[in-house]
Formats: sequence, C-alpha cells, structure tokens
Amino acid sequence: MTALSDAATDLQLIRTATVTDASFDARLDAQFPRLHGIFQELYGDRADAAEQLAAVVQEAAASWRSRSLELKARDAQRAADPDWFQSEGMLGGVCYVDRFAGNLDGVRAQIPYFQELGLTYLHLMPLFDAPEGDNDGGYAVSSYRRVSPALGSMEELAALAADLRLAGISLVLDFIFNHTSSEHEWARKAVAGDPDFADFYLIFPDRTMPDAYEQTVREIFPDDHPGSFVQLDDGRWIWATFYHFQWDLNYANPAVFRAMAGEMIFLANQGVEILRMDAVAFIWKRLGTTCESLPEAHLLLQAFNAVLDLAAPSMLFKSEAIVHPDEVVSYISRDECELSYNPLQMALTWEALATRDRRLLQQALERRHALPAGTAWVNYVRSHDDIGWTFADEDAAELGIEGYPHRRFLNDFYVNRVEGSFSRGATFQENPKTGDARVAGTTASLAGVEAGDAGGEDRVVLAHAIAMSTGGIPLLYLGDEVGQLNDYGYLDDPHHAHDSRWVHRGERPAEAYAARHDESTPAGRVHSRLTRLIATRKATPALGGNRLIGFDAGHPTVLGYQRPGVGSLVLVLANVGDDAADIDALTLSGFDSAATDLLTAEPVDFAAGLTLPAHGFAWLQVMPR
Repeated sequence: MTALSDAATDLQLIRTATVTDASFDARLDAQFPRLHGIFQELYGDRADAAEQLAAVVQEAAASWRSRSLELKARDAQRAADPDWFQSEGMLGGVCYVDRFAGNLDGVRAQIPYFQELGLTYLHLMPLFDAPEGDNDGGYAVSSYRRVSPALGSMEELAALAADLRLAGISLVLDFIFNHTSSEHEWARKAVAGDPDFADFYLIFPDRTMPDAYEQTVREIFPDDHPGSFVQLDDGRWIWATFYHFQWDLNYANPAVFRAMAGEMIFLANQGVEILRMDAVAFIWKRLGTTCESLPEAHLLLQAFNAVLDLAAPSMLFKSEAIVHPDEVVSYISRDECELSYNPLQMALTWEALATRDRRLLQQALERRHALPAGTAWVNYVRSHDDIGWTFADEDAAELGIEGYPHRRFLNDFYVNRVEGSFSRGATFQENPKTGDARVAGTTASLAGVEAGDAGGEDRVVLAHAIAMSTGGIPLLYLGDEVGQLNDYGYLDDPHHAHDSRWVHRGERPAEAYAARHDESTPAGRVHSRLTRLIATRKATPALGGNRLIGFDAGHPTVLGYQRPGVGSLVLVLANVGDDAADIDALTLSGFDSAATDLLTAEPVDFAAGLTLPAHGFAWLQVMPR
C-alpha cells in the first residue's frame, strides 16, 4: 500500500497503468486535481488512499470504454446544452414500478401515456434486489446490480431506459448510498469478519461507542428502534440510522467510496440519466456531532461528482436532504448536486393551505428560492415519503409564529384532529416523547377530496399550479393527476401495517385513469385542469429556469411572484384562502392595464383590479409600465 503523493505524481502513475482515450484524458486532466485534493482531505492519513484512488480512476476508465456509442452521443448532446433540465418543457413523474405498472414491461407499456401527459423525466422508485417482506419500500438494497426479480432484470431496465430516451424521457433512479440492506453481500462478509469488508460498516463490540455517539445524534425512526444502533446476534452493535435492517456504510474507509463509485457508474451505463442521492445529510459520522450535513458529506458528493464526470459526464445528481433550509441549499451546485428536491416549498404549500395564510410561503420564495447558476429545484406537491415541517424556526419567528406549536398544529390539522379540518392524512413516526411527527397521505386526501370538501379539487390544482410555476422541474407523483385517494389496505399487510406512508402508495387507480377524459368525474376534472397547466407551462418560456421575483399582492391569503423571461413577464397570483380575494388596481398599477390570462388566453383589465376565487390562481402575461 502507498500513501498519497502530490497530484501530478499520482496522476502520472495512474496514467501509466490505465487505458484511456483522448476524451477521457481531457476530463481526467480537468477533474483529477479536484478528486486528488478531496482524497487528500478525507483519506490522507491512510496508507491505502493512493491505491483506492487509482482503482477508482481505473474503474471509471473501464466504464467509459464500455459505455455505448448511444450514451456517449447523449453525453455530447448534454455538453452542448448543459442547462437542458431548466427548460419550461420539463415535467417529471414518479412511481413505484410494481404499484403503478406491475413490472418493467408494464412500465414500457405506459410510455404512450407518459408522452400524452408530457413527461420528460421518469423517476422509478427503488427497484433493486431487496429483502423479502419489509424493506422500506425498496430502500434496503441487497444488490445495486440486480433488479428485484419480481420486477424484471437489469437487461430489461437498460432496454426500458433506451425506449424512454427515444420517447424523450430521462430515466431517474435512487442511489441509496448511505446504507445497504443487512442482507447485502458486503454486510454478510463484514459480520462474518472478512478482512476486506470488516471496515465497510460501523460495528462496535459493546455499547461504549454507540452510547457516546447517541449523545448528539437524533433518533430518526423511534417506532423501529431507539437511537442509531441495533444489536447483532453475536452481541455487537452496528450503526443503523433508519430501519434496523438498513446498515450505514463507513465512508471513512476509502474502499467503501471506491465500491459505491463502481455501483454508480455501472448504473450510468445502463442508461440512467439522473441519480437521486438518498439521505445525503447522513453519509459521514464524527463523534460529538449530529452526524448530519458534516463538511465531509459535501466532499464525498463532490468526489462522486468528479468520478461521474470521468465515466458518464451527462449524468446528474439530485439531492434528497430533508433538513434545515440552509443545509438543503448547501448541497446544490454544479460540483455537487445539480438538482435538489425543494422540501421547504412543498411543506409550506401545505402550511399555507391549512392556515389560509400565505406569509411563510411568500417569505420562503423571496428569501430561499435563489440557486447557483446551472442548478435547479425539483418542485413537488408530495412524494413517496412523509411530509415534515422543515421551515426554519427563525423565519417563522419573524412573522410571530412559534415553530414547535405550529408544527403540532399542522400535524393535527392534516390528520383531522382539528375541528373543521378538510384533510384525511395519517401520522408517520409519531414520537410520544417529543411530540414530533410527520404526515402521510395522497394529495387528494390531504387537500379535502376524500372528505368531500367543496374546495378539495381546487386545492389539488392550486398546489400543483404553484409547483409548476416557480421554476425548475415540476414533479408529479403519478396518480395525483387523476385525484388518487388514500389506500387503507396497507393496514392488512403485515409488512406494511406499521408504516403509514403506504397509505399514499396505492396501486395504480385504473378506474380513475379510465375516467380521466370524463369531466363529470373527480378524476376527469382534476386531470383536465392539470393537463391544461402542463400544456400552458410548456408553451411559456418565462416559466422555465429558476429566476423568481416576489410580488406583494396586498392580501393576506394571496401569494404573489413574478417570473421574468426574455421580453416577457409572468405574474402568478394564488389565493390559499377559502373566500374570494380582491386585489385592487393600485396594487397592480406597476403593470400595463392590459394583461392576458395564460390559461384561458382571455384578456384581463387591471384597471378594475382583479378578483381571485377561493383556492383560485392566475398565470398572467403582463408588461411592466
């Protein structure tokens, strides 16, 4: 084993032992100093650092040599248009393969529908080999190179990716890299004492170190196990941040980085274009800290990003960080994750609908929406996961809102514990010690459709209208576009009954999809209105990109913002209240009085002011005076 030397010397040694081409060499020249510097910072005190770095580069070179000509052509196409994902034409969809389509062949059969809907991005929820029974919805991975046999094969996945590309749709998969299943080959070998894998996980002989770590780390899934460690059959303790069968990887070992980089570039060569980087905040551990969002976590992501640039330069990372808003944005850059979920906007959309108060959401759009150049938000109304109230307490305090009781109110409201609630959600991981909880439910059930509330369908459309007009990539959880309701059948499944998130992971609602063109049905009305939003967004360049300027509509229930484009300006107004809202002419006097409603193509005269119905909104083409 050899320690790291200077970057030039190590690069020369690697070149001598690696078969490359001119294209790879150019990228290696650009990325190696960065990758070497990160290895020096993370692993400079380890004797095997140089060996592992060389292995990473050699695997990246081998992957590039085996990358198909079609995928290399996609690399060149993306290099010529690096901001392709910021287009107003982008629309994402997300689903579980088995719940929505049965298997990969079933997904292929849905491609005509995806095209009808306008998808350009399809996120298939975890589909890798995983333990039978409870596997956290596939987030406990037993092999990153095998598809779950019930869904298909890796060859079928690669073929599906190719079919999606022909249809103009990028395939997105989860990269669950904080942890593996306890059944993964690495995990089995680590527990068995294989010296090559003994340091792949954080295993301790007794409670001394676990107790020390748990002084400062938070408890994530208290219903499953207390703290962050679970006990092995032989009495030792292993780090498991999430479920007891998900064991955290030890990235302080550079062999773990090399192994996971190999899995990542393998997936890139199957045609995956975007990787959702799961649980990014948790990937580095240091005693005496929260073990969340540590500087080393960012360095690891940057190192993965550099490896990806070598082996599959068109692939993008999307971060999943449900943490303080300042931490969320810290993961977003061209050097780290080009895309990120926008959990703050999602949560505050629901907050605004519950409180009929636009202030927290307005503040977030004006203060926390901006991103670095070359990056974008992924804006969504709900996901496969729970809703956590991730706003910053200091932001709320400026508006006279106390964070803890406000979160308690929101949880109670969305699970129908508040008189007059329109929502029919379920609590997830309610902690009796702290009162903390999150909320599960489909968009329609949370918005009031299940309860028969008169404003339910309007709220579904309003929430999506906000997500589709604030920029980035809007993301639909498939089924929401036909008003899918909660599925309580999960309670009869012993593998799911303990996890209320399955209430919003129901099977594809075939009857609702069959009725999607019948506007006498809730499914038809929701589908008609959402597809109009999609078509209008795709036809409006100003709704692409991320740039957003706040607009004070002068009304407590009306959210306002402007989306400036080249030679055009779109004013968005959204009423989160249960009553009509009047916006006077003076408030709108900064614009010419002649405007156009983009959704109806009808003229609007600001000289008389503007009235938004309850739960109503407007996308207005305007001209500044």
